[in-house]
Amino acid sequence: MPQTDTITEKDLRVELTLHNMSAGMLKEFALKIVKPYFGGNMNKAIRNLMEKAVEEEKIVSKAVILESKIVSNVI
Repeated sequence: MPQTDTITEKDLRVELTLHNMSAGMLKEFALKIVKPYFGGNMNKAIRNLMEKAVEEEKIVSKAVILESKIVSNVI
């Protein structure tokens, strides 16, 4: 890829291998989460849940920073 090209999310896709996960846990996840909420699409489920986790972390981070600023103004 020439240096002038922009790297997109599509260029950064990777394969994912799960280690040390029991078949029972994966089966339970597939039955209780993937099948009913993601139409059986494991890839879509994992991607969606990862996106939600990252978004939640941003919200928590902002709240912690805000709380820190409030506390430091009180002291």
